[in-house]
Amino acid sequence: MNTLDINRDVRTFLIDTFLFGRAEGLRDGEPLQGNVIDSTGVLELVSYLQDHFEITVEDDEVNPENMESVKNVVAFVAGKLAVKG
Repeated sequence: MNTLDINRDVRTFLIDTFLFGRAEGLRDGEPLQGNVIDSTGVLELVSYLQDHFEITVEDDEVNPENMESVKNVVAFVAGKLAVKG
């Protein structure tokens, strides 16, 4: 799966789950927490990533570097898939 596919899937999840279909509220480089999701939303996002992409997200990987923005989430998932693949 390439980064464009990952981006599309993550954005679709965030838009459908947290933005009620309003894509204009989601920018790839802007922080998710506080703008799109709260701390509970982070847990929902992690659960989605694990189920949808069949990856394991360790507790110490749930950090701003990996979860701060769509861009960071996509890079994180791509890295996990590359190691898995």
